[in-house]
Amino acid sequence: MHASDASLSWLDDLNPQQRAVVTHGDGPLLVVAGAGTGKTKTLAYRVAYLIAQGMEPDRILLMTFTRRAAQEMLRRAAGVIARGTAITGRVWGGTFHATANRLLRTYHASAGLRDDFTVMDQGDAEDLLNLIRHDLGLHKKEKRFPRKHTCLSIYSRCVNASEDLDTVLQTEYPWCKEWGPQLRELFRLYVARKQERNVLDYDDLLLYWVHLVSDPTLAETLSRKFDYLLVDEYQDTNKLQAKILGGMCTEHANIMVVGDDAQSIYRFRGATVRNMLDFPKQFA
Repeated sequence: MHASDASLSWLDDLNPQQRAVVTHGDGPLLVVAGAGTGKTKTLAYRVAYLIAQGMEPDRILLMTFTRRAAQEMLRRAAGVIARGTAITGRVWGGTFHATANRLLRTYHASAGLRDDFTVMDQGDAEDLLNLIRHDLGLHKKEKRFPRKHTCLSIYSRCVNASEDLDTVLQTEYPWCKEWGPQLRELFRLYVARKQERNVLDYDDLLLYWVHLVSDPTLAETLSRKFDYLLVDEYQDTNKLQAKILGGMCTEHANIMVVGDDAQSIYRFRGATVRNMLDFPKQFA
């Protein structure tokens, strides 16, 4: 089923580069776009175009770094499609973490989770680390042990950048290097305590998603769930997120990523502009 040329008159709103992106066929696409070049509009129109071409909305996965960004893109897509929000509301749109949470509710057993797991926010995760810190007596040391916020940042960096603790301390937190053994024990107990309580933190959402797509059979199932993946702010993704996207494209390579290599703001979370530079290698 294809939309008639008349119903696609809204494509005239786009400049030639934007139009080329929006009407791209199958296969991987890397879009390098600076501030003010109409990235949001282009992604929104890409969603609208796919739906106009007959694609089922719930087979499109749109990932952004904030829920608001996804809502804005889908609102704009609804503005140009005849059936509007009723149809764009079925698109899977949201953050990596929200999408992971949604998928894990369905595939919890395969991930080794109970179906009633809960997700801690950053404050809860810091408080749990602080509790264990107290249990270990680390708050009583003469030389002050890193605060709970710093502990969570170190842990999160290890997970998201897929780096070991010694490397992270050496390169990012040299003032905490002397606490290496104590931090290792703190993190070991933190993981055990989360498992006992059936809770996940934000980093676990990505870890468990990676776990799912590391299984070839599950990767095939998840990859077949979506026909097109669209990713905004690709310069702010980390190694885990690049692994996830690779796993979600085992059955097809219909992935479009948009980013600005001059604007990465999440380096502290393990974001790496290498994901943009290596995209042509990962998705040939």
